[in-house]
Amino acid sequence: MKRVLMSFLLLNAGAFMDAAGFYFFLSPGNIAAGGINGLALVLNHYLPFLPLGALVLILSIVLLTAGFILVGTGFGIKTIYCSIIIPLWIWALEKLHPLNTPLAEDLLIQLIFGVIISSIGLALLFNQNASSGGTDIAARILYKYYSLDMGKGLFVIDFFIVVSAAFTFGMEKGLYALLGVILYSFTIDYIIEGIDTSQQVTIITGETEKVREFILNELGRGVTIYKAQGGYSLQERQVLMTIVKRREYIKLRDYIRRLDNHAFIAVQTTHKVLGEGFAPLD
Repeated sequence: MKRVLMSFLLLNAGAFMDAAGFYFFLSPGNIAAGGINGLALVLNHYLPFLPLGALVLILSIVLLTAGFILVGTGFGIKTIYCSIIIPLWIWALEKLHPLNTPLAEDLLIQLIFGVIISSIGLALLFNQNASSGGTDIAARILYKYYSLDMGKGLFVIDFFIVVSAAFTFGMEKGLYALLGVILYSFTIDYIIEGIDTSQQVTIITGETEKVREFILNELGRGVTIYKAQGGYSLQERQVLMTIVKRREYIKLRDYIRRLDNHAFIAVQTTHKVLGEGFAPLD
């Protein structure tokens, strides 16, 4: 129950951040940086009587309906929920905090903050096995009927939105939109990789038993010990392998440094660990 509640809170936090980054920073500068929000921004120029939130909601419903008809029902309840709640957040922000002027005069500042805030929100959604729906659904349709893989499908859709932005708002805004699409790609990947980062540590030391006890008792982590033979000395040695969080790695490194300054430590960054002590398998 606690895990379900936390997942629900993270979904809503992610949806709000995606909506806030778009509404407060990207939309005032007419930066249509891809996605369903960018498409709604372009359409809002031609349909100014429709609020942005309403446009995003209409597009979401249209794409969800098309997805159900053309692709099937395999989107997941979380994606359906986020497809509805994000435009509702945008609509609420329009009502609660109308923007008469941009928060910043510099378009680049607006772009950077908008992308960062929205990317954090989207990364939270992706980490909960959800998405914002929208153009993801359109990409699935392209995949089913034209065998265009998801990444290329999203690129084609975002390219179309960027071209539309350039035609609607001018070449400069179109170039900012293109830069936004590129920044989204890198920022979301970077944030997702950083959320659950752990360190896989391989240790060779003459104090194997003391290091084993430290990992088990002080860090509360598991450890695997296996035998290996040195390629130069041909001597048999014991090798310890454990996976710890970054802060725990620093404690482990400092402990080994004090214990055995001839120890060998190899560290590899691991972006996802499932199982006891880490994220649940389900």
